[in-house]
Formats: sequence, structure tokens, C-alpha cells
Amino acid sequence: MQELSAVALGVLLLNLPFGFLRAGAQRFSPLWFVAVHAPVPFVVGLRHMAGLGWHVGTFPVLISAFVAGQFLGARLRRWWSSRS
Repeated sequence: MQELSAVALGVLLLNLPFGFLRAGAQRFSPLWFVAVHAPVPFVVGLRHMAGLGWHVGTFPVLISAFVAGQFLGARLRRWWSSRS
């Protein structure tokens, strides 16, 4: 359980800059697709390094962390842009 929590936190933090980048890209542009899909191999690597395997119960947690990181990164960009 601790490994899953640590990996979920890592996935969330990893996705913050990608969500930030995605929020500034035109929807469905090549940059947008890169911002959404580039972190996936890193997430797989984190899963592997933590020894989580491919247990079905880990998917909802990590997918939620992925989406939350993207969402929070986009919110961070909007907040950052509003400061100017």
C-alpha cells in the first residue's frame, strides 16, 4: 500500500508540468498529444521500479493521479497567466 501511495504521488507530480504544457496548447494539436502521452512511459517505469506489477486494483488509483496531475498543472497555468 505504501508503494502504491508513493507511486501515485510521483505520477501526480510528474504530470504537473505536462498539464501546464497541455493547457497552453491547442486542443488535439501535436503538442497537446505529446503533453498527454509523454508521461505514460515514465508511469510504467515507476510501476515497474516499485514492483507494483499489473494488478487491476492499482489502475484506478494511478489513473486518478495521472488525471489529477494534468488538471492541477492546467490550473497552475491559468493561475500563473492571471498574475501577469
